[in-house]
Amino acid sequence: MDIQGQNIVIIGGTSGIGLATAVAAQKAGANVWSASRSMDKVSLCQTNHPEIQFSQVDTHDPEGLKSLFQSAGRINHIVGAATGADRTMLPFMEQTDEQFREAFNKFWGYTNVVRQGVPFLVDDGSITLISGTPARKCNPGMSSVSCTGNAVEGLIRALATELAPRRVNGVAPGIIDTAMFDRFGDKKAAALENIGKGILLGRVGAAEEVAAGIMLAISNPYMTGVVLDVDGGALLP
Repeated sequence: MDIQGQNIVIIGGTSGIGLATAVAAQKAGANVWSASRSMDKVSLCQTNHPEIQFSQVDTHDPEGLKSLFQSAGRINHIVGAATGADRTMLPFMEQTDEQFREAFNKFWGYTNVVRQGVPFLVDDGSITLISGTPARKCNPGMSSVSCTGNAVEGLIRALATELAPRRVNGVAPGIIDTAMFDRFGDKKAAALENIGKGILLGRVGAAEEVAAGIMLAISNPYMTGVVLDVDGGALLP
């Protein structure tokens, strides 16, 4: 499918995987609206990528989402890449109920994106949501992230059935070099190199590699209800 001239809205599109997808879609000739809840990131991205339309919106603000979708008009593709939640990395029994529930705000944010976006989506359009490898291979301390990912992947399959012929797919990244690892400071490169040694391909992934998977989900007109794994082989034994 040629996406030249098509309208694409990316929620969570001012950093990491979302921004890489926005840049890839724009280079492919699409008209791109890219949004996130951080106004600082929106301003920086607008300066660096003036050809993309950036705006501030939170996935938990249905009216804000509706206004964004209205501004885009006839939408061909929607991408949900926003985390929309604070995630606590602790064993289940060490998390509070509030901490565990907070991780599911990613899922509830996606439901808002879909509810507000579908009325503006063309009949042969698509929705792509981001899951992650913990949905199917959970390390200790990631129970809330895993359960949220499973909920997202279940939603993808349910929506693919209900919204057809509109297509609904997901992309599940593995460990990707994004800002979430900036907490390591000047040790980030060394930390990611060490993490990468435990992955089949011997390295962590790049945001652009996940964006390529999202672009495939967008552009393949016979793909729906699918979750693409872009993880360097992390799900293999």
